[in-house]
Amino acid sequence: MSPVSDQSGTTGASYAAAGVDIEAGDRAVELMKEWVKKAQRPEVLGGLGGFAGLFDASALKRYERPLLASATDGVGTKVDIARQMGVYDTIGHDLVAMVMDDIVVCGAEPLFMTDYICVGKVHPERVASIVKGIAEGCVLAGCALVGGETAEHPGLLGEDDFDVAGAGTGVVEADRLLGADRIRKGDAVIAMAASGLHSNGYSLVRHVLLNQAGLALDARIEELGRTLGEELLEPTKIYSLDCLALTRTTEVHAFSHITGGGLAANLARVIPDTLHAVVDRSTWTPAPVFDLVGRTGRVERLELEKTLNMGVGMMAIVPAESVDAALATLGDRGVDAWVTGEITDRGEHTTGAELVGDYAA
Repeated sequence: MSPVSDQSGTTGASYAAAGVDIEAGDRAVELMKEWVKKAQRPEVLGGLGGFAGLFDASALKRYERPLLASATDGVGTKVDIARQMGVYDTIGHDLVAMVMDDIVVCGAEPLFMTDYICVGKVHPERVASIVKGIAEGCVLAGCALVGGETAEHPGLLGEDDFDVAGAGTGVVEADRLLGADRIRKGDAVIAMAASGLHSNGYSLVRHVLLNQAGLALDARIEELGRTLGEELLEPTKIYSLDCLALTRTTEVHAFSHITGGGLAANLARVIPDTLHAVVDRSTWTPAPVFDLVGRTGRVERLELEKTLNMGVGMMAIVPAESVDAALATLGDRGVDAWVTGEITDRGEHTTGAELVGDYAA
């Protein structure tokens, strides 16, 4: 539609003149369709373009008492690293991980996800690239991408600025729900290695490495073995299917997704009031990027530990007799995992979890 003119020849206001390009949005939808098709499950009905995504709930009839689990999240200021590097096809992995790995913590199977992408200006290829990453992440998590929204916010965001968020749903049988009430004294704590910084703490990381130290994203950092930007944009590992495999092959009492707040605080969220988790730092060596942030910014260890994952992305709490089976299952799936602690009485401790000892050299 052309801008409207009055009799004096003056062109009136239009959506396009206000900065919103409907045609570019339509083009983005066309480009993303092929990727959304790759992230499907048999329960999904209809295709991309409707007002709502449809999921056939009759598939839940096989459950005695199905509990739906839901979560929503974003990836924080990591999106600014993607923007500066002009790399848009990995940030979606981060989004899926942040949402679906929260859902799997209770033992729920991820079912479907929706996304929200907000941009200053729609660049169809960029939006499609973001959706490509989300779709690929959904495949890794075993869920379907059933829909989403792309919003153009000119005047509020710069032309190259964007943000992403997502919401997901999963299902778990009521009598298989994992959590604090299953944990017992003597249980073992198993750590699963992170792929890097994941998607938390980037405000600190950016402040220290980019603002204070003035490091360039394209600078090769020898201790990292690649450029700083490549390290910071490493996608968050998605553990959903690995965790579900554990629940099928051995007894699991609880999981803890290590995100904002660090390892101890997230682990404490699943520990009952009468018990305490002790995690031994000497059982692993954090990746070099954690030392880089700490050393460069003179960040104290406790501050690092309450901000970053320190190399552990997911934890499983299992009975001592299940340790060998759990480690074997994770090893078969290519997950680097190890026993890092145990569950004890709460005693005089005021928190549900603590880190002890020093990291291995």
